[in-house]
Amino acid sequence: MFESAYYANIALALIFAAITADTSTNPYATAFAMETPAPVKTIKSSDYLSSIPEGPPDAILGIAEAFKSCTDENKVNVCVGAYRDSTGKPWILPSVRKAEERLLADASANKEYAPIAGDAAYVGLALKFAYGADADLATIAGVQSLSGTGACRIGGHFLAKFVPKPDGLDKVPIYIPSPTWGNHIAIFREAGMEVRRYRYYDSSTNRLDYDGLMEDLKGAPGGSVILLHACAHNPTGCDPTMDQWKDISEMVKSKGHQVFFDSAYQGFASGDAEADASALRLFVSEGHRVVLAQSFAKNFGLYGERTGTLSVVCNTPEERSAVLSQLKLIIRPMYSSPPIHGSSIVRTVLTDEGLTKEYYDNCSEMASRIRAMREKLVEVLKEVGSSHDWSHVSEQIGMFAFTGMSSDMCDELTSKYSIFLTKDGRISLAGLNDGNIEYVAKAIHEVTDGNSITS
Repeated sequence: MFESAYYANIALALIFAAITADTSTNPYATAFAMETPAPVKTIKSSDYLSSIPEGPPDAILGIAEAFKSCTDENKVNVCVGAYRDSTGKPWILPSVRKAEERLLADASANKEYAPIAGDAAYVGLALKFAYGADADLATIAGVQSLSGTGACRIGGHFLAKFVPKPDGLDKVPIYIPSPTWGNHIAIFREAGMEVRRYRYYDSSTNRLDYDGLMEDLKGAPGGSVILLHACAHNPTGCDPTMDQWKDISEMVKSKGHQVFFDSAYQGFASGDAEADASALRLFVSEGHRVVLAQSFAKNFGLYGERTGTLSVVCNTPEERSAVLSQLKLIIRPMYSSPPIHGSSIVRTVLTDEGLTKEYYDNCSEMASRIRAMREKLVEVLKEVGSSHDWSHVSEQIGMFAFTGMSSDMCDELTSKYSIFLTKDGRISLAGLNDGNIEYVAKAIHEVTDGNSITS
């Protein structure tokens, strides 16, 4: 035993000597030498933040911020798509104000969570508003959404998941008009769809490119999703005629395309909510199983309340049940359930005969003011000396006038006259009033005089 311990101690001594000795003089050192470990680099969990690039600002909201910071007393904001009254102020519809007062006075009201699909009574009323009083809700799957933006996002996710992909494609294609509301592209791309474009506006005539539209829909792979603006196309204000809508319906049907309607201006466009729903109702009557994104931002003035619906027209109540279950599965991990204040306002208005009538009058008033500003802008442009043909502006409908001005002209309007607008030449007529329309018309004349407003 003592012998074993003796040799063990010798071995340990040799190893220690080898490790600590100079390798050039000790033959054991090379075999037992230990490398000095490299220092450990400390990694912070937040290091990735320094590599994140700055994202581009939102085009429209960035212009709105620039307007706020401008100190020119003559500045005019014709960029943002929100209604203003004749004094340039935001307007809460009187019918909406009364509905809100009733809600606040209701002692039984609470702030509990809404169901995943939202307030069922509100959804039913909203669908009747869009599809018509005689619509069969037993075959329409509808959910409350975060206005039209949220409806498009839910709808895009749903279609990307369930619409069969055309042969050879990795994603479901959605054809979006060119031009369109700028957010459409990002919404459907983020939802997992392949965004493609179809011709819609002919800048050489400043009118609907109907032939190009039909050619592109015909050329799209069968079973593609086609996005259509239900009324008051944003940004052009150019809508097909009813005869053209019928032809579009037939073309879409012949190709087996899926229709996605975006309805943001029902009632606001013409002042008549029934007339503004004509295209949507035509497609449903002709058998299309449409998807509809519906917003109450513009027509009820509920911009900040984020109130809308997403609906899918189905063949049977059983299909409706299955579709509704899938829409809920999309919503639950996205935002769980919708806000309740805006939907409660719409429900209160549309369930009271007196408030409903007053609402339609309010809506007509907004549309009438916009229409008056459209007509007056064209009239004053002529009075200040413009020789351009502005009849395309007169023929357009809805909140915007798509002028045909180039981006350079728009830049000059902003830099020289403090008139803030998007670079595509779109003007929000809601930003015009009797106090600024002559100033705006003179400025437009100055930047367009001698230059073409068609391409």
